[in-house]
Amino acid sequence: MNKSYIKHIAGLLSVNEWQVEHCAELLAEGATVPFISRYRKERTGQLDEVQVAEIRHWCLKFEELDKRKESVLKGISEQERLTPELEKQISACIQMQELEDLYLPFRPKRRTRAQIARERGLEPLATAMLTFNVDNLEAMAASFITDELPCKDSVLQGARDIIAEAVSERADIRQELRRFYGKSGRIYSKVAKGKADEGEKFGNYFDFSEDISRIPAHRLLAVLRGEQEGILQVKLEADVAISKKIVNRLLYNGVKCNTFRLFEQIDLAVDDSIRRLLHPSIENEALKAAKEKADLDSIRVFGENLRQLLLAAPVGEKRTMALDPGFRTGCKVVCLDENGGLLHNDTIYPHPPANEKVMAMKKISNMVQAYRIEVIAIGNGTAARETEAFIKRLALPPGVKVYSVSEDGASIYSASPLAREEFPEYDVTVRGAVSIGRRLMDPLAELVKIDPKSLGIGQYQHDVDQNLLKEKLDDVVISCVNSVGVNLNTASRHLLAYVSGIGPALARNIVEYRTENGPFRSRAQLLEVKRLGEKAYEQAAGFLRIPGADNPLDNSAVHPERYPLVAAIAADAGLGVNELIGNKEKVASLDVEKYVSDQVGLPTLKDIMQELAKPGRDPRSGVKVLEFAEDIHNIEDVRQGMELPGIVTNITNFGAFVDIGIKQNGLIHISNMSGKYISDPNQILKLHQHVKVKVLDVDVKRGRIQLKLI
Repeated sequence: MNKSYIKHIAGLLSVNEWQVEHCAELLAEGATVPFISRYRKERTGQLDEVQVAEIRHWCLKFEELDKRKESVLKGISEQERLTPELEKQISACIQMQELEDLYLPFRPKRRTRAQIARERGLEPLATAMLTFNVDNLEAMAASFITDELPCKDSVLQGARDIIAEAVSERADIRQELRRFYGKSGRIYSKVAKGKADEGEKFGNYFDFSEDISRIPAHRLLAVLRGEQEGILQVKLEADVAISKKIVNRLLYNGVKCNTFRLFEQIDLAVDDSIRRLLHPSIENEALKAAKEKADLDSIRVFGENLRQLLLAAPVGEKRTMALDPGFRTGCKVVCLDENGGLLHNDTIYPHPPANEKVMAMKKISNMVQAYRIEVIAIGNGTAARETEAFIKRLALPPGVKVYSVSEDGASIYSASPLAREEFPEYDVTVRGAVSIGRRLMDPLAELVKIDPKSLGIGQYQHDVDQNLLKEKLDDVVISCVNSVGVNLNTASRHLLAYVSGIGPALARNIVEYRTENGPFRSRAQLLEVKRLGEKAYEQAAGFLRIPGADNPLDNSAVHPERYPLVAAIAADAGLGVNELIGNKEKVASLDVEKYVSDQVGLPTLKDIMQELAKPGRDPRSGVKVLEFAEDIHNIEDVRQGMELPGIVTNITNFGAFVDIGIKQNGLIHISNMSGKYISDPNQILKLHQHVKVKVLDVDVKRGRIQLKLI
């Protein structure tokens, strides 16, 4: 990779250049982000997943930049206008905008006023004026008079058009103005004519202004969405006088204009350039840059929420009953075995209008007993509180716990091709209930089947850069899957696809192999899977688990390439690998540094020892039951001053949404989270955290509840 690129990335991440270089080499060799951060710590200086993913992101960006450079150089060369100095400037670019600024004067464009003036032969005059190489402007202008340019005024107007365009295409001028607009520009929005009633939800922005450098991501995205929907008119303004000073400083660059008449003409051209050409262009670029920043901020929040959601505590392999509640259509009930397999499904009607409570009680009791149910999951949508109250009134066997589970995205999954493939003979209601139950058993394994944008945990996710959003969310999913590890013998094809080095095609082949040959007995068997070669095996093996494998290390995060080392360590301890693994006291007594070598450093050895002490550990903690307030069933029951239990369902830049047991979530604004200033709600709260809140205000008409964290 280009040395200037490496230096740029190292500066952004505050790491050494050699770390970036080595990481880029590994990525070029086909290594994945999880593999590099977990198993190549010595080579990268212990870069973590976030840093490795960021380096990969910039490597891809610079690949795009190099391709664009080739195209630009070719285009300018074909015009026979490429100079050694310009070629050097283009080659040194590290930002796409910088490259486009250099290319702007050479870009094919429509027939502009300046182009017409050039066709009329006025470029020599404009060049002389711009270089202040004019002794008598009147006389020089008179020499350009023609039938098309019948007077000096028309000549000077054409020359000013050329100058205005030349000024607007100066890379240094554009860069300075871009910085000025980004720092000092102010965004304004007002309601479009006749749109006030239609756009009521954008009411806060009907007469709004804020510095572009200070506006929070959620407000900027809201304003831009209002503009896109035709509700708002949006513009960015900057001090014209300062813009003109910037242009003049760079244009004159210490040179004095030798006549007032020449200065007057250039001044008019500069005014025209700023008003007609520079401002509209830089305004768009500044708004685009601000949106890109807002996108990154929103995607960061979304990614953090997704990580917390995917790593939510599982109840584990327990026989589960799941209910998808409803009133008129009844409650769909499914019973699942320890592995999430569907055993039975039924429908009960305990609520109005049917009110078949006795029949529903009998069915539930019989199913709990017949299928040895250990936990019950209830979707948190319509009729959730009523269904939960009904279930809790039953005489359930001791130890059976009842959990409320988010339904977000369950309907998306139930109608998906994947759901139809899993349950071709069942309708969407059964599939939705199965998804609710499986979410309780293992949120990660179930939620990876659903587009993260359908999980109700982002802010303005449909307004941000969709390619960047997908890249970042895929990184989060892959990170979560590989940090937990995947059971090679029970994981779905969809879950396996997120394992380092696998992907959809190999995941399908693994499942086919498993179906034809039975459970895997060792990681090495993976090499028998169709099209799974040495490279894929290297990347994937450490993240796959085989409980009960012939080699206990196959159920740990120790990579197969380190099995000989572990065998040597066990032999030195006078034990077999079977005896060493899980023996915390013995592992703790070992001298780790003794095994440092050119191939294995201390970071990797510490990881190995940690894994030997507690093999296959799950980083997720145990799930907890939340009891909502019994007398709160709808928004009309909520009163100002109430103190209620709740669970955090979504975190944004401006606050956190909390489920208090009714249809409408309440909002804890960031200003109501702490007695001191905080800049990020994640400093205080986490997704699915159980909280106690105080009701500050209730707006029944708009369905809004304002809360304060207690």
